[in-house]
Amino acid sequence: MSAVAPATPGGSDDEASTAPAFSAPAGGGRRAPVARRVAWTAVAVVALAAAVVLSLAVGARAVPPTTAVDALLHGGHSADAEVVRQLRVPRTVLGLMVGAALALAGTVLQGITRNPIADPGVLGISQGSSVAVVLAITFAGVHTLDGYVWFAFAGAGAASVAVYAIASRGRGGATPVKLALGGAAINALLVAVTQAVLTTNAATLEEFRFWQVGSLTGRGGSVAGEVWPFLVAGTVLVVYVARGLDALALGDDMAVGLGQNVAVVRIVGGIGATLLVGAGVAAAGPIAFVGLAVPHIARAFVGTDHRWVLPMAALIGPVMLLVSDVIGRIVFPPGEVPAGVMTALIGVPFLVALVRRKAVPA
Repeated sequence: MSAVAPATPGGSDDEASTAPAFSAPAGGGRRAPVARRVAWTAVAVVALAAAVVLSLAVGARAVPPTTAVDALLHGGHSADAEVVRQLRVPRTVLGLMVGAALALAGTVLQGITRNPIADPGVLGISQGSSVAVVLAITFAGVHTLDGYVWFAFAGAGAASVAVYAIASRGRGGATPVKLALGGAAINALLVAVTQAVLTTNAATLEEFRFWQVGSLTGRGGSVAGEVWPFLVAGTVLVVYVARGLDALALGDDMAVGLGQNVAVVRIVGGIGATLLVGAGVAAAGPIAFVGLAVPHIARAFVGTDHRWVLPMAALIGPVMLLVSDVIGRIVFPPGEVPAGVMTALIGVPFLVALVRRKAVPA
């Protein structure tokens, strides 16, 4: 979803860019005690382990958790063991990767745009992937999930470059307001292109809708094998700018005064987010609200220091995605509700609660 960062009434873009939209500074913001951070991180690790076991055990064919763990650790050739190893392990691994990628990307995008409701759609990244997949199906004859990956990744990268090129023009460079407005404009354009192709090609619409909803179903180990290098590279880049994100929350002028190169932080963080979102969306399709909700949950647990927020987000993101996927398997048996639908159902009440608590600045 695209959202415009709040600007100072009557002020210029430059003035808006130096007014922090929400506090995440390294020294002046809300800092949780170290013991509390460690405790909540341990809780998140336990929750992640539980989510993994649930993902391996729950489905159309119920497998006892002990049996699922035993099949994973000690092998075996029973029907339950084959279900766990051949179907649920690749699905769970992909859920871990995609959940962490989207959560980390959302955290970084909220930091570099200083927009508390930014998510991977803010720079048109997700929609760029969608356009590329639509064009690949229609004009390149690509009809497999493995084939979608590279087109989706290329579309995400192209959209990010276009948004940054637009935002960097003119006075002040790529300020948060200009990034958000550029992202909204590119996103609208890409939505129009996608709809234009889909409404004139019924075959493409029929095939695309299964990818577009966002799901972990049917993704084999080959998909995870194709995207993991990009996930690793993106993670390294976003961790590298963690301190810079803390400084950016104080405003561009203050960040410069603290010795941060604002342009470098935004570019490196943006590249990292693009790699993470591009790989995640390419692997599982557009999955909503993980990138929006998880950073807020992480900050509620460990404070605003990004050196703690990023690892916490990387733990909570997979928990949210795997639990959503598990719920989707059991609500309407023997059918499944895609994980992308379930995360939206969970995320909408969260967003409403966020607005009601006035966590989003006016």
